[in-house]
Amino acid sequence: MLKTVQLANGETMAYRKRLGGGYPLVLVHGNMTSSKHWDLLIDALDDKFTIYAIDLRGFGGSSYHQPISSIRDFSEDVKLFVDELKLQTFDMIGWSTGGAVCLQFSANYPDYCQRLILLASASTRGYPFYTDLGTGNPASFKRAYSYEEVLVDTSKTKLVQGFYHTKNREGLQSLWNSLIYTHQQPSKEKYEEYVEDMLTQRNLAEVYHALNTFNISAVDHEVAKGTREALFINIPILVLRGDRDLVITEEMNAELLQDLGKEAQFVSLKDCGHSPLVDDVAQLTAEIETFLEIGGGNYALKQ
Repeated sequence: MLKTVQLANGETMAYRKRLGGGYPLVLVHGNMTSSKHWDLLIDALDDKFTIYAIDLRGFGGSSYHQPISSIRDFSEDVKLFVDELKLQTFDMIGWSTGGAVCLQFSANYPDYCQRLILLASASTRGYPFYTDLGTGNPASFKRAYSYEEVLVDTSKTKLVQGFYHTKNREGLQSLWNSLIYTHQQPSKEKYEEYVEDMLTQRNLAEVYHALNTFNISAVDHEVAKGTREALFINIPILVLRGDRDLVITEEMNAELLQDLGKEAQFVSLKDCGHSPLVDDVAQLTAEIETFLEIGGGNYALKQ
């Protein structure tokens, strides 16, 4: 059941809370999803964890009064949320875009997150967006340099936004089947719930732009100079990526590991794509719980 909390910046944040023991765990979802998409993992995780799964601004049941322009806008909302709920120390799991949000939060507010799990996470150097500049011609693809160049793109922005506007559930399902649920799919009923949830997103182009310009590494890229904030993250980090993820490339994952250095260790999830929650929730749960239980050093099941 969705709860809501009023943030100090005027936004309302929706979240799901699963009662458990004394280990608070904050879950941050990715693009085209909300806290709803965590349900299989929430059900699987040990009841010693009290889970807070949030809806980022512009997703799910959360408000979208002020449009976002950066990943930091999301991470500042997370800060306001944990302060409102008086959560002072906790662990975090960030999935895809949510990984970038957790990284930004952990860099800016080092005393809060004690251990971080990055699941199929965007790189510390962002997620590049290539635009056709509205031409519809793949030959004209170039890296977007502005929000406007993201907005006019027909290959992704206008395609997905079109699905949202017309409530084209089949189109969204086809997209997810081709990129994410390539081997395993949720049950018919669950899939319908997930697609309905996708239709709540109100910030698609802004998220693409925020990811495209994100860079907390020490390495500059075409669109943004590196802020070097990743150097301020000094907590144990578990990096998880499915071995057949079609969204997060091996190169992006390597950037993440390089930029996070000795704090991070990597586990490849066997026979999983971009949604290990659907592909193999038992394997995912085992890695998460082992990491959080041992809580330091080399704690994952598979090196």
